[in-house]
Amino acid sequence: MKSWNVILGVDVSKLTLDICCAERNLHIKIDNCSKGFTILKKWCRTNEIDLNQTLMVMEYTGGYEYRFMQFCESLSISYSRIPGLEIKQSMGMTRGKSDQADAFRIGQYGEEKSKRLKPSKPLDNNILKLKQLLSFRKRLVREKAGLESTVKERGHMYSMKKADTVTHIAQSKIKADKKYIIEVEQEIMKVIKGDESMLLTYRIITSIKGIGPVNAWMTIAYTENFTSFTDARKYAVYVGVIPFEHTSGTSIKGRKQVSHLAHKGLKNELNQAAKTAIAHDPELKAYAERKLENKCYPLVLNNVKFKLILRMFSLVKRGELYAQNYKRAA
Repeated sequence: MKSWNVILGVDVSKLTLDICCAERNLHIKIDNCSKGFTILKKWCRTNEIDLNQTLMVMEYTGGYEYRFMQFCESLSISYSRIPGLEIKQSMGMTRGKSDQADAFRIGQYGEEKSKRLKPSKPLDNNILKLKQLLSFRKRLVREKAGLESTVKERGHMYSMKKADTVTHIAQSKIKADKKYIIEVEQEIMKVIKGDESMLLTYRIITSIKGIGPVNAWMTIAYTENFTSFTDARKYAVYVGVIPFEHTSGTSIKGRKQVSHLAHKGLKNELNQAAKTAIAHDPELKAYAERKLENKCYPLVLNNVKFKLILRMFSLVKRGELYAQNYKRAA
């Protein structure tokens, strides 16, 4: 594994970057744009920092780091994106907060974990676009659901008239949101079809009963087309499907439970997939009925979600469509 001469911690915000070398107690604040990146290069030369021998360590911010990542890729600078919670929990008790202090702590984390940190893969523009479209679709769906609830509630609470302003505006926005959701979904499919590998993956996982287009889009996006997650169990942990022990000594003997540190959006979508699979897949239906004899429904539903994840990863690895081979007992 490559060793780095310098580890730089980067605290990313919308407009600025705080960059710190904890080992040498160096700090610089720059604009999160091309002008700022030019200043960074000059600062590195002044402080004899070879960017080709440097690892940039930053948090996931949901998008504000993308411009800086593109800068790093253009100069072949290695970088590693780390979940903010992982960095926070690794630092123990801390007091005070500022962008400079956060950059220093990220730098410290990078130096302590440098032996196991691996550079992140370059950005895939199709995956990036897919995530952005899915995020915007989610906002539209939530807005439409909220407006539909408003119209329904007004129908129960008031004597509705055709001239009701609130209802009229809400219905107009619902109609517009439906149109925009369709447009976004068409754009999502355009991205999928424009990438042969993603299209093959989409066809494979949607051949599984229960896995519809939305689940397929989200799985492709958040596994980065099954490259960032190559192990089904690790992805199941990320989604919040694998339960963990909850015991301590002789006083705490809790049941196994899934971690709350999971991607709730992916988990919620898999809930509906599991329900559909139980209803329409004979093998999973028989499996669920057998499990329900001794287990509660939420736990069985969780087991079915894990089964679906295992199927997706297995089929994608083999490059095969799902084939129903269940035979009923005589």
